[in-house]
Amino acid sequence: MSHSEEIQRRRTFAIISHPDAGKTTLTEKLLLFGGAIHIAGAVKSNKIRKTATSDWMEIEKQRGISVATSVMAFDYEGYKINILDTPGHQDFAEDTFRTLTAVDSVIIVVDAAKGVEMQTRKLMEVCRMRKTPVIVFMNKMDREGKDPFDLLDEIESELRIKVRPLSWPVEMGQRFKGVYNMYARKLDLYMPSKQTITESVEITDIHSPELEKHIEPSLAEKLRTHVELIDGVYPAFEVEEYLKGNVAPVFFGSALNNFGVRELLDCFVRIAPSPRPVQSLERMVDPLENDFSGFIFKIHANMDPNHRSCIAFVKVCSGRFERNVNYRHVRLDKMLRFSSPTAFMAQKKEIVDEAFAGDIVGLPDTGNFKIGDSLTAGENLHFKGVPSFSPEMFKYIENADPMKTKQLNKGIEQLMDEGVAQLFISQMNGRKIIGTVGQLQFEVIQYRLLHEYGAQCKWEPLPLYKACWIESKNDVALENFKRRKLQYMALDSEDRDVYMADSSYVLTMAMQDFPDIGFHFTSEF
Repeated sequence: MSHSEEIQRRRTFAIISHPDAGKTTLTEKLLLFGGAIHIAGAVKSNKIRKTATSDWMEIEKQRGISVATSVMAFDYEGYKINILDTPGHQDFAEDTFRTLTAVDSVIIVVDAAKGVEMQTRKLMEVCRMRKTPVIVFMNKMDREGKDPFDLLDEIESELRIKVRPLSWPVEMGQRFKGVYNMYARKLDLYMPSKQTITESVEITDIHSPELEKHIEPSLAEKLRTHVELIDGVYPAFEVEEYLKGNVAPVFFGSALNNFGVRELLDCFVRIAPSPRPVQSLERMVDPLENDFSGFIFKIHANMDPNHRSCIAFVKVCSGRFERNVNYRHVRLDKMLRFSSPTAFMAQKKEIVDEAFAGDIVGLPDTGNFKIGDSLTAGENLHFKGVPSFSPEMFKYIENADPMKTKQLNKGIEQLMDEGVAQLFISQMNGRKIIGTVGQLQFEVIQYRLLHEYGAQCKWEPLPLYKACWIESKNDVALENFKRRKLQYMALDSEDRDVYMADSSYVLTMAMQDFPDIGFHFTSEF
């Protein structure tokens, strides 16, 4: 297969949603259809001891939630699919935001009973900012939920994107009979006892009397009315509009019962974009270029708890990545060679000899990488758009066991490199401050330090409002500000000055009183 054909068959996408909308369950079923796994884990069921493939960390299994982005790759009908299953919980939104920089398209899962929720809105903002194409999967149709037309209106108003249904449900909840697939022109019938599609009937003309043979006449008439209404209200589906991020195709189904998932996948591989050009500071990087380039969008410590190993996830932006070839680490300006790059099936990994634009490759990391680093065949490229956001919760981290100081420091260093949270050092007293966007992250850090590093930590509350990075061309003004605000000054992991305001009012006043100082709420400025 030629270089360009390999790249054209890649589909790299993230699955995003509010917690509990069924994102991880959908991921499982996609893997099942791709032949990547043979039994799907029931994410919530305690009776089934098998947990979801993408939720492999111990704390994820216990809580039944995703707290880290998982990367999974498989082949399906000649396409190479790379799925990134992201955490839905808002406390891990930063991990999800960074993941969205590494994908070419997105599937948004919406719970049909709850409709669009807050976290989904935030994630859609990031997709809109990056003009990422999105497909909506309306999940849990086998339960009572909102009227499908109301759901479509809600998506348009809440997510501010036009929609076009490509499938339509026949009833819902207890009365759910199946889905009419407008994209493939067929009727998929649902049997709750079989937990899958038992019959798929091709119906090119919805007005054909063939429809009445499979569903009751009253339901057939209702379906015809709805489909006519959809065709009248919504413009015909155009792939170009979807690829520009202007229109979201909508599918209905039930991920838990395997219903409507294959139809989603079949349509997705045909219309979703292959790897797209990526903007670097220097120029636009085309995926079809021969020379390799890529950037680190995620670092994961302890993929294997038996070894203190870190894995850096690289999104290949252009060309072909090869094992045992020297590549330039742009920030450090040194050549690195990787003897065991890996491809993933969540925690399971296998060594790969080559990867193409669109693929996600895991590189063993001995402390060389930070999130946002670029790797190239030699060119000086810097990929932007992998920021750290201003944290909103802060605590001092203290060692609870003086005998384990070394383990604690190692654990903090590795977990902060992952981007789970941010470490600041107080410029006044040298104490370590952890900043996060949510309370749950503190629990995850404490749990992982204990179970993965054997180190115990304790927290001390720190009533602060926000951290912001500061800079100024006026050195005298900067020094004056740092002297006046010494109690609230800290350094981040890059030794940049960070001002930690203790209230919204104090921050506003500081911005007014020091006009020569630039205040930034992401680390990219």
